Amino acid sequence: MNGSAILYIACSLDGYIAGENEDLSFLDSVSKVGEDYGYAVFLDTIDTIIMGKTTYDWIKLNAPDYQHEDKETYIVTHSQDQDTKLSDSSRLKFFSGDLAAFVVKLIADGKRLFIEGGSQIILQLMEKKLIDEYYIAIIPVLLGKGIPLFKPGFPTQRLRLADVKGYDTGLVHLHYFYKKE
Repeated sequence: MNGSAILYIACSLDGYIAGENEDLSFLDSVSKVGEDYGYAVFLDTIDTIIMGKTTYDWIKLNAPDYQHEDKETYIVTHSQDQDTKLSDSSRLKFFSGDLAAFVVKLIADGKRLFIEGGSQIILQLMEKKLIDEYYIAIIPVLLGKGIPLFKPGFPTQRLRLADVKGYDTGLVHLHYFYKKE
């Protein structure tokens, strides 16, 4: 299997992955019993997860039953924090080196990477054109301010639309492939 880096994320219609003070309550507006918007099927295609320390900290506080215990997970941090309360699994590791070089190595090793967040991780990978696919769930809400999905500073990247799916909750799921030049 070929390795790749895949961003799978939700944002508001105006492009924020979190509101003010890292508020994610806008996601609740599309919560529907029995509907995961294709997330479980996506996870079945992934073997490695990359997330930032802020995302990790949010999950520890808000999702104690972390659902990716079977995946190799790397928490990208500037410190050597070894707080593994999120998981007792040895598959959870902290990483503080050159993220782009690490991702290139994982892809070369055939790993399918789920880029779980946050925006600084996304920016670093986009700067090096390392994200191969984008799954973006658009939540039908305008936040006006917060943490943007795409921070400025990355080079232009042309994408090819693979799929669009709308749901009765108003959520629209976009799937793009990066068109490498």
